[in-house]
Amino acid sequence: MKKLLQLTAILILIVNCNPSCAVDLYDQIEPVNPTEVRTTPQNLIIAAPKRATLMHNDVHNHYTIAFDRFMQCNVKSAYMNFKILIESVVPNDYSYMQMAEKMADIGLFNLSDLAISKISDKDISYIIIDDVKRYYFPSKKLKREDEVYLAEVYSNIIFNDQSREATGELVKNASLLAESDYANYVAALGNLKSGSIPDAEKYIDAAINMNSQNLNYKKLKAEILAQGKKPQNALRIVEYMKQQKLYSSNFSTKVSSLEQYILYKTKKNEFQKMYHLGYYYYYENELGKSIRTLQGALSTKKKMNADVYALMSRVYFDMNEFEKAQDSALKAYKLDTENPITLLVLGDLDYRAKNYKKALTYYKDAQAKEKNSSLPSIKVAQTYQMLEKEKKALEIYDKILKTFADSYFAYYQVALKDKAKEIAYLKKSIAINIAFKDGWIDLGRVELERHNIDQAKKYLAVAYYIDENDFRYYYYQGLIFKTQGLKEDANHNFKKSLLLNPDYEPAKKELSM
Repeated sequence: MKKLLQLTAILILIVNCNPSCAVDLYDQIEPVNPTEVRTTPQNLIIAAPKRATLMHNDVHNHYTIAFDRFMQCNVKSAYMNFKILIESVVPNDYSYMQMAEKMADIGLFNLSDLAISKISDKDISYIIIDDVKRYYFPSKKLKREDEVYLAEVYSNIIFNDQSREATGELVKNASLLAESDYANYVAALGNLKSGSIPDAEKYIDAAINMNSQNLNYKKLKAEILAQGKKPQNALRIVEYMKQQKLYSSNFSTKVSSLEQYILYKTKKNEFQKMYHLGYYYYYENELGKSIRTLQGALSTKKKMNADVYALMSRVYFDMNEFEKAQDSALKAYKLDTENPITLLVLGDLDYRAKNYKKALTYYKDAQAKEKNSSLPSIKVAQTYQMLEKEKKALEIYDKILKTFADSYFAYYQVALKDKAKEIAYLKKSIAINIAFKDGWIDLGRVELERHNIDQAKKYLAVAYYIDENDFRYYYYQGLIFKTQGLKEDANHNFKKSLLLNPDYEPAKKELSM
């Protein structure tokens, strides 16, 4: 399985229960906190990061150490650790963009700004920077001491089960609340966690009045309303957020996740609650929880349900459990032949089996049923490519971009076919999805073709950061060594490429195989 090396390790709290016990968990369910990380392994020696050049494994370890300290409310120490980490990491725009978002997410906005200041390629970073600032940033820059204090309150609320005590102290600070929208947000969060819904609503309203553009405040407002007497009002905020132009894929997923959580909280029917909860877990990439919850939903209903089986098929497919995906998809299709999720999964199964003509039929049916997503059209275009109808595929990609400005894959495919747009569209694809490895690799390829070796190395380093087992990375590294006259190192990388993909012809050619 490919190993995704990111700056953070997301803490997945697996609930070891069978589907029937999922009902008992409802009162404890809250939105997954995207700042949660795995605790430090017992065999990892905890030491403060030194001011040295840190590679990606060091970044991962030091981030985990710093975040452990943040969780324990040792915020001053964590702050310095994060700062040293940002200043010491090997210059890498992907790292800086990740850190900018993570720091903003936990209220360390000055550190987020520091990470942003380190980014060198604005053509790649402008979308994520704009989304981070619109989603998280307060209206006024906080003093460092106020920022650290509020981070301590936040830590106690989220991680240390001290929401009532920490919030009680915060609300005594009238001057800070009067001047800081973020302080009001934290007060609202603390009141929500301690069950004081009217006070939570009062403080989040104050935060929004001071900063109406902040989408994280709107998100919390929706969560608060979902707990109140008129939870359906939360859906109006969700609709508002869906209309905002969040082009980065990470932030658009946040909104989809929130929508499913609010639907889960607002539905009265037990089956519907569990369905939306399963969907929420899917968007949070907690696939095991998603499957267990959806199985629990089926246990509450005597009749089979097409929507649940359709979603289960999608989750199983993403878990690489293809037989279960097919079984669920066929059950869903038998009940409803027009469900776009079912049609896409059936298409994916046939595409994987290289039954491209049959896959195309399913994808076209999904395309006809789903007008609000570019995914079915992308699948159609990909399949035409496999059927060697490149012109038809390119026409579809061009058409997609006229309607969906956030379709990073369409930008990528057009870049591969149009040299005049190659660099601009590759960068656009990454700007929308900074974890899009193929875009980074092809940027490295283009710079290598232009003999810009140093720039090629930077882009390829990001691809390695994301997935150290991609065969193309080693092939292009081999080409770099070859241009430098380092034949032995070049051959080593070509062999590594073939070890990962024995059928990769360019590497075979380099080794004259």
